[in-house]
Amino acid sequence: MKKLSLVICVYNEEPSIYPLSEQIKEGLDGIDFEAIFVDDGSSDNTVAEIKKINDERFILVELKKNYGQSSALQAGIDQAEGEYIALIDGDLQNDPADVPMMLKMIEDEEWDMVAGIRANRQDGMFLRKIPSKIANYMIRKSTGIHMKDLGCTLKIFTKETIKSIHIYGELHRYIPALIALEGATHLTQVDVNHRPREFGSSKYNLGRTTRVMSDLILMVFFKKYLQRPMHFFGTIGIVTLGIGVLINIYMLILKILGNDIWGKPLLLLGILLVMGGIQFITIGIIAELQMRTYFESQHKKPYRVKKVGSTKA
Repeated sequence: MKKLSLVICVYNEEPSIYPLSEQIKEGLDGIDFEAIFVDDGSSDNTVAEIKKINDERFILVELKKNYGQSSALQAGIDQAEGEYIALIDGDLQNDPADVPMMLKMIEDEEWDMVAGIRANRQDGMFLRKIPSKIANYMIRKSTGIHMKDLGCTLKIFTKETIKSIHIYGELHRYIPALIALEGATHLTQVDVNHRPREFGSSKYNLGRTTRVMSDLILMVFFKKYLQRPMHFFGTIGIVTLGIGVLINIYMLILKILGNDIWGKPLLLLGILLVMGGIQFITIGIIAELQMRTYFESQHKKPYRVKKVGSTKA
């Protein structure tokens, strides 16, 4: 088994491949590693450039089409066989020379994950830095994962930690939160080098903001209610149903007293709240059934054991 697996997702990064491969060879000299390039459906000559590396330590995983960064990362992680697995960008902004330092940290100090913090970040202020700071703040407050730079791809994990999760949609931003949900508690971060982009243009833009917020809502739900969805939907449903019933009782009393209640907005609101409350409760029951199917069909446990040992001295 290799000591380290390096997972690099690339999409139309043709000019970056050769210099990145040379930097990996130089930066990881003396380390038993494999570097897994995952091509996420590139339309340029990225694949041809990877094949030119001609080194058995470099592996190419070609996806049939562009699935997005999360799916590409998962494909690389599934392929990885190293004792430790590192993630790094393919655009030369992350420095492979930082990996040995992070590898030493995770080995010597027994961390589950060591994440990079982009020191002196080389990105645009208004389109990248400010939105990133706002997003990091919201994610920290919402998930309880107190990390300074959740957007830095450069991270290293123990094999057990990163393979305990599956990354779907665009949840690659929330990997620390996902592994925390699986019981990883020893997480740390360290300053790493961040370099200006030399080739091409960034795939990120402000249009991703709504997707980040949508994923954040999902992560908050995962953190608080994954194993008890009825507590979330049921609470909303009972409150909504209760308010609707009270409104309808009030309207019924008015009707008995001889008032014309037909078509009044309050009556319509009461009916809608009753129907909405029943729907929320029904969704909660269905979510509970799905949660139980999720755990039982895959023989998953709703807990993680840290250590088992004898009390005998």
